[in-house]
Amino acid sequence: MSTERHVLDANGLRQCLRVAGGGSLGFVISHLMGWNYGVFFTVFPMFLLGLIPVLNALVIRQFIVNVCVNVLEVSLVVGLTQHMPVIMTGLVFALFYARFRLMARGRLFLFGANGVLTLSILLHFASYPDLDLADLLASNIVASVLAVAIAMLMHAVFPDIEARRMPQSPEKAPSRVRHETLIGAVTATLSFVVFQVFDLRDSLSAQMATILILFALSYPGARVSAVKRAVGTLLGCNLALLLQLVLYSQSGHLVLVTLCYWLGLMMFARLHVLEGGGSGVGFGGLTTLGILFGQYLGPQQDLVYSALYRFSSMSVALVATLVVMALLHRLLDGWEPTRYAG
Repeated sequence: MSTERHVLDANGLRQCLRVAGGGSLGFVISHLMGWNYGVFFTVFPMFLLGLIPVLNALVIRQFIVNVCVNVLEVSLVVGLTQHMPVIMTGLVFALFYARFRLMARGRLFLFGANGVLTLSILLHFASYPDLDLADLLASNIVASVLAVAIAMLMHAVFPDIEARRMPQSPEKAPSRVRHETLIGAVTATLSFVVFQVFDLRDSLSAQMATILILFALSYPGARVSAVKRAVGTLLGCNLALLLQLVLYSQSGHLVLVTLCYWLGLMMFARLHVLEGGGSGVGFGGLTTLGILFGQYLGPQQDLVYSALYRFSSMSVALVATLVVMALLHRLLDGWEPTRYAG
């Protein structure tokens, strides 16, 4: 779809309401329950409701099976190889390679994409010895199951007026599949290594940015996605700062915070739908608000430092990721079996 659309149709409005309502509900539940890793509870519903406007049994199975597989993989990899970083890095590459191959071939794209995003976060946090691995994995499971429940509720409350069609996967040459698989797996693995070596535990936003632009599966696509991601993050940070000023000393008042959060999500959800539903400016703004509100907003915290740090770290991470992808693209294109054929 084109970004030149300026009016929401009936289905578009319903999707905006689902995304804003689902993201806000996940935020409220996680805060009322006092659960850790609030970012899982804010971003997962947006992923299901924003990037996948159709909810069916196949989508639900892929989402739930993915979380079960992720928990098993992270438990084994971290538990058995945490003291052997080289072997651990090799296993991480193998896991990413398997996910990106599913994405490149088009089949089970949701399983692969959600796996790449979740694995990158889980593996990064789980690798720190002082972190409670059981709490991290339990939070991921609960957030995933809750996201499915929220998505089902939102589709029941705000159903589409007209039936949607699932997009069809394009036919690709085997060399292009290998190209997209390798460029994604190598870049994601290097991202994991860098965040480990430099101990960037507080740079979750930057890490997610490096992974989300890989969903384009190619350097030309990632270059466009990175620009949109940067614009969306900048808008999201600015809106978060504005909402912080509006709330002022009332950041602990859950009702006021939720109202401001819902309004912000609704604005970016509208932009997201008008863009055609991909990982563009609107989705960048949505996930920015989700991370800032879910992970960094609390009675003893404010969003000012978090927003400024998020944008600066994300900008550096995106530039570095694009440089790596450009080099890999040129390298892989020089070999016939991995040439990007269109």
